[in-house]
Amino acid sequence: MNDYRTLSKKEIEILEQRNCLCADWQLVEVKDGFCPENLRNVNLSGRIRLGVYNRSFSFAGGVEKKAGISNATLHNCIIDSDTYINQVKNHIANYHIHSNVVIENVDSIITEKESCFGNGVLVSALNEAGGREIAIYDELSAHTAYIMAMYRHRPKVIEALQLLIDQYKGGVCSSMGTIAEGARLINCRTIIDVNIGPYAHIEGIYRLCNGTVNSSLAAPSYFGPGVIAEDFIAASGATLSDSALVSKCFIGQGCELSKQYSAENSVFFANCQGFHGEACSVFAGPYTVTHHKSTLLIAGYFSFMNAGSGSNQSNHMYKLGPIHQGVVERGSKTTSDSYVLWPARIGAFSLVMGRHYRNPDTSQLPFSYLIENKDESILAPGVNLRSVGTIRDARKWPRRDKRKDTRLLDFINFNLLSPFTIQKMINGKKVLKELRQSSGFTSEYYMYNNVKITNDSLKRGIELYTIGVIKFLGNALIKRLEDVIFVSLSELRSSLSKTSDYGNGEWIDMAGLLVPKERVMTLLDDLQKGDITELEQLNKRYAALHDNYFEYTWSWCLRVFKEEFDLDFQTARVDQIMAFVDQWKKCVIDLDNMLYADAHKEFTLKTQTGFGIDGSEETRILDFEQVRGEFEKHPSVQDISNHIREKSRLAEELKERLILLEQRE
Repeated sequence: MNDYRTLSKKEIEILEQRNCLCADWQLVEVKDGFCPENLRNVNLSGRIRLGVYNRSFSFAGGVEKKAGISNATLHNCIIDSDTYINQVKNHIANYHIHSNVVIENVDSIITEKESCFGNGVLVSALNEAGGREIAIYDELSAHTAYIMAMYRHRPKVIEALQLLIDQYKGGVCSSMGTIAEGARLINCRTIIDVNIGPYAHIEGIYRLCNGTVNSSLAAPSYFGPGVIAEDFIAASGATLSDSALVSKCFIGQGCELSKQYSAENSVFFANCQGFHGEACSVFAGPYTVTHHKSTLLIAGYFSFMNAGSGSNQSNHMYKLGPIHQGVVERGSKTTSDSYVLWPARIGAFSLVMGRHYRNPDTSQLPFSYLIENKDESILAPGVNLRSVGTIRDARKWPRRDKRKDTRLLDFINFNLLSPFTIQKMINGKKVLKELRQSSGFTSEYYMYNNVKITNDSLKRGIELYTIGVIKFLGNALIKRLEDVIFVSLSELRSSLSKTSDYGNGEWIDMAGLLVPKERVMTLLDDLQKGDITELEQLNKRYAALHDNYFEYTWSWCLRVFKEEFDLDFQTARVDQIMAFVDQWKKCVIDLDNMLYADAHKEFTLKTQTGFGIDGSEETRILDFEQVRGEFEKHPSVQDISNHIREKSRLAEELKERLILLEQRE
């Protein structure tokens, strides 16, 4: 601040000649090198600090404009060097505008009194009537939000977490707003109490109020035409455009809300997309996607979810108001015009089709189809395991990660099969077997948590869950030994021994972070005891949990090998391990063949309907091949074929090594 000086008499004269006005020029300070010719038609009031404006800026169409301030009213502002400001219709008040900022054709940019710029706003997620409020702040992660929303039964933990957020909030509250280096604000209307991060691009917005647009050089955020946002926080790389309406929301890294999307009291985390539809009291974990008009997500927890057109839920039963909530576990989809009456819970990687009024709970039966038939909810357990679409989704998520920031807020595990989903398969097998045992082997159908399961679906579900469990455990075993050299049985057993004391028990999905529940409980205990004193420590704990995923997973696998297959690697014979490898190879190939058959359905005569519109059958076939390609050359089909060959090779390679070991022993 000591770099500034008061204006000279000559500089004041030049400014006044250039139609610049100020009631008290003594309150205006400038840096050495300041050139008064860089200001024109500027009204100044309050305390003003100005820099040196030498550089030029490039605009659309190749137009060059020199830095400086023109046609603007400024009150209590710091305007750093090399900034371009022009055509401010009303005024800019109480802002620190950093270097290399462009502001052109805006109505007003104002900070009124003390503001926290959206930090600390309480978002009523999940329960529209309140009770699960999430306090948003600049660096909110999906995992912290998950704790705040889902662990209300631990009030001391919530209090401790809220205290940390309040401490952070106290550090950002100010009577002066910030427009950080490199930001561009063009053709904007009203901006009140909003901090704008480095290199953010704000263009054509209608109104921003009480919020923060976080941004960075690596991941600039974009707010585009017609946007109205109030009480919000946007993370780096976020995009709001095309008249999106946002109130009391957190928009995470790489998220995009556009095309008239409306969101209220909702949180969106990494790579969510919302177009055309509406969200109300939604916890949208990573990769929650809704693209269509007439699609309402309300009072629900979602992640890795794709909502079909016209998807809808109800969060009240016309008695005590909108107090009900729903959970749709990771990887699920809803078809067009689907409907679920909350409360309900949908198992991971499930497909919901039709309308469901009976509050289903399929959380222990993942990878299922939930289908409506004559107002009844029919469940087909496990069938989504053999869907090529499920595999395609799992592979596309990492490729569609739009986060470019050097610091990622959400720790995301993309694995389709994990201890979280496999434990549910194991539980699902037990559920199905108990249903068959209690209701009889010849029953036409079975009732479970308000859904109907046919006899054939039940038997098929047991088979598919068995395949899924063996595939996951075999994958873990093969991976564990892939690069390990062992020349004795003791070395083999050492390679397969436990490397972590954690992971044996239940696993949970903390909005993208797959982690043993016991580690989460330890984290919550540390929060409650005050051992975590900063939010940054919390983020480091999440990172450690994410980094240790494979070690925790192997501990879990060892327990399941022993309990489900009576296979203890510390006592098992080599031939027992080889037998399991053979079993794994068969399951992998069987499942891949199911995926292959499912993919082939997309190339049948039925799917060719509408092709070759003005030609013969031969024309239809040729048209289909030109548009969709040949079946054997389709990338997904080739992936399946390559997967069969690769897994077969790994199985045979490991068996050869085990045979040599057996011969030596």
